[in-house]
Amino acid sequence: MISCNQFAFAGFNELRKMLKVRSICLLSRRWKSGAKKRWNVLQNRKNNCDRALENFDDFYGSVYGSRWKNMRAALLTRHKYVALVNNFGDTEQTCGMLESDGAINMKSLINLAQDRLKASTETVPEQGKSRHEIEGKLDALLRKQQEREVASIYPSSPEDGASAQLPLELKFDNIQETQLQQTEQVNNPFKQSLTKALEEDVKLDEHRLVDPQFGTGGLYEYMPAHSIKGMEDWVAESEHYKYYQTSADFPLTIEPEDSFHYPEHLSLYTYEMGNCSDFKGPKKCITGVLSHFMMDGASTLPPLFLQVQPGERVLDACASPGGKSLLMLQTLHLDHLVCNDIQESRLNKLRKVMQEYLFDYKERWAGKRLIFSQSDARNLDQYEQFDKILVDVPCTTDRHVLNEQDNNIFKPTRVKERLRIPELQAGILANCLRLLRPGGSLVYSTCSLSPIQNDGVVHMALQKVFTEYGITATIKDLSRHTALFSDVFKFEHPKGLKYGQMVVPYLPANFGPMYFSKITRNE
Repeated sequence: MISCNQFAFAGFNELRKMLKVRSICLLSRRWKSGAKKRWNVLQNRKNNCDRALENFDDFYGSVYGSRWKNMRAALLTRHKYVALVNNFGDTEQTCGMLESDGAINMKSLINLAQDRLKASTETVPEQGKSRHEIEGKLDALLRKQQEREVASIYPSSPEDGASAQLPLELKFDNIQETQLQQTEQVNNPFKQSLTKALEEDVKLDEHRLVDPQFGTGGLYEYMPAHSIKGMEDWVAESEHYKYYQTSADFPLTIEPEDSFHYPEHLSLYTYEMGNCSDFKGPKKCITGVLSHFMMDGASTLPPLFLQVQPGERVLDACASPGGKSLLMLQTLHLDHLVCNDIQESRLNKLRKVMQEYLFDYKERWAGKRLIFSQSDARNLDQYEQFDKILVDVPCTTDRHVLNEQDNNIFKPTRVKERLRIPELQAGILANCLRLLRPGGSLVYSTCSLSPIQNDGVVHMALQKVFTEYGITATIKDLSRHTALFSDVFKFEHPKGLKYGQMVVPYLPANFGPMYFSKITRNE
């Protein structure tokens, strides 16, 4: 016989088992149609790297054609480094360690290239002799981008049975307008165009006055709209392309650089083309400094071609994070280097690098041979005081924006900042030309493939300093000397380049991108 208490207990256990089973059941739940965080929406949402890649596919795909496919693959792959040996540490031991790991001293590769060029009868094409016509490609790209933007502002209505006609002023059929009109378009092209598009309405409506005796006097004056609501801060993507011009209307000389000397005491190590081995991390030396500094190999070229010499006063206008400044100091030629940057946080990174790699930093370097300056490079005013200047400007940092979400210039809230980068770059370069002594040289560089940020900015700056200050300059063609590095890097020259050279990303030698142009201020 089962008592009532036992029966109740057995029923309770059964109920508990049923509840346990149900508690682990997954019940499907359907999202409401208006939910903002549906999983499929989140899955398809673009991130900053996606936006950058989409922009590059459109822009660089049009400029570089079939070559963009290989560049793209390299940019999306981890890049190679070179090791800069610290001359203030255990130099011989560090070189021996790197060589035992299979790394090659870049100086030996340059010597081999020099012997090969002497034996060869081939000549390196001079700057600008066999250029691709970038101008035509960018004009076509500009027209396409403008048409997209106009279509987004004035979308066609399928209900009308036919596509709506766009205002004639917004079709951009005549790209080659007067210089004054081009300047106005660069400043605010779409606000001007949208105002024109409303002109007909304004003419029709200007006499629509309300008589005070029939209505409120506040409506007496009709105020036509001058811009679309919500677009006051909007910047057109096509505005970025308008910075590119290379038809010189100022005195311009392009001549080959006379000579190039690789610094005797500089040791840069790399792995041969196709070898993607990693370097060992730096170690602390007997002197307390680190043994070697790792950096993108292409970043070594701008300071190398600056050719700093003993006794010269040198400025690194945008110095952080410090690799290029450190390389110039490792030549053992510099007696006076000014490292400038705009933010204190960036200068702190620079100071940290110098403290880690310069022996007796506080007593021998800080404030004496090495001076730190915090300023916008456009506002530096030590005019005609520097013999050499390195101008490694802020840019779109093409490799970074394709691989890192943080600090990405393609973030939607940074659209204005990104589209006005060429304006910032040209301002920095123009001011640095004024800081040069007559006869002095600078190297302008970016880590971007954009012809707008490269040749386009050099052109804008040269035009600005001539028009406003009467300064003329000479472009130094480095083509013959970049050939010495052909066993390490893949160069773009002379295709598509007028004022400089460029290391392009290439999987067997995955450095860069790095554009650089050497400019000498005329006496």
